[in-house]
Amino acid sequence: MVKRIVVLGGGSGGTMTANRLGRQLGQEIKNGEVEVVLIANTDTHIYQPGYLFIAMNEKEPEHFIRKENRLVHRNVKLVFDDIVKIDKDQNVLHSAKQKYPYDYLVVSTGSHPDFNSVPGLKEGSDNFYTLDGAIKLRDKLANMTEGRILLTVDVPHKCPAAPLEIILMLDDYFRKKGVRDKVELKYTYPINRIHSLQPVADWAQPQFEKRNILSETFFNLEAVDPERKVAITMDGEEHPFDILISIPAHTGAPVIIDSRLGDEDGFIPTDRYSLKMEESDNVYVVGDATNLPISKAGSTAHYQTEVVVPNIINRIKGRPETARYSGKVACFLENSLEDASMITFDYNNPPAPATTSDLLHWFKSVYNELYWLNARGIL
Repeated sequence: MVKRIVVLGGGSGGTMTANRLGRQLGQEIKNGEVEVVLIANTDTHIYQPGYLFIAMNEKEPEHFIRKENRLVHRNVKLVFDDIVKIDKDQNVLHSAKQKYPYDYLVVSTGSHPDFNSVPGLKEGSDNFYTLDGAIKLRDKLANMTEGRILLTVDVPHKCPAAPLEIILMLDDYFRKKGVRDKVELKYTYPINRIHSLQPVADWAQPQFEKRNILSETFFNLEAVDPERKVAITMDGEEHPFDILISIPAHTGAPVIIDSRLGDEDGFIPTDRYSLKMEESDNVYVVGDATNLPISKAGSTAHYQTEVVVPNIINRIKGRPETARYSGKVACFLENSLEDASMITFDYNNPPAPATTSDLLHWFKSVYNELYWLNARGIL
């Protein structure tokens, strides 16, 4: 009887997982013993870290976009459909038109910015967490010669370093335009430091002071008045802006919320080592969809596939599951348009930012190109 592995989600985590399974189970698939199915709700695959470089007008949007069917291995059955319910008791996924039974399920449905989380936010803010948002922000920045840029952050959100990166890059961007003295940059964060990871906050704070980047902590956005161009905090203070760049709180995918598989934010309770959904033996979770206390980032999904894929293969072949996830994450930290730092960390080892250099910025640029090999399950 055919063992069916269904991967739900055509983003980084899902595409990597499906391709690695397809490559490594090639003989079993050829023999009709295993089927790997990838279900995606769009035929377009976007390298989301590229949004930052689109907003800075460093790259064209098309540079970070591929057709999903060009990335998926021939051993993987690719299906485009919108899944509306996951029935983990019956081992079946439901769309409006189809049912997809599975023996093993990998959920990689990501996280999604909620621009309706604060009144007025959708109408009054800009962002670089969506393709349209990054393009719109690029054009606004290109035409700006003076004024106030206010950046606000809510949690949880993916790419935790990105808000720091863009404010540091904006400083360099406006210096190169020769108008930095006319543009006020203000960065805010909802807790008592400028990043949730203390070593990262310690890395960035001296740059803020050196480069006259204003910051305010314990900044929790309550509302935005698009007409007056004012951000209002929970304590009633008003903060004027010409451009409001906002990173709203993220939620899990609608299918996770509607299937009641997640916590109050729609993230799936997941075993931190096996990456199985809690109280399930055949549902695995990778990437942003988990509720794990680690960064929601592409590298997280990459390292998690290195656990989920061998464990599923071992089960298919009647062997024990022995791979365990260590909580490993790696992240570049752009310091300007020309230099960067980098961190790696896991459950037991905190991050220690590397010395900032133009070489690390170059490595980041190289990885932006190598990503497509990663998505194909080659790297």
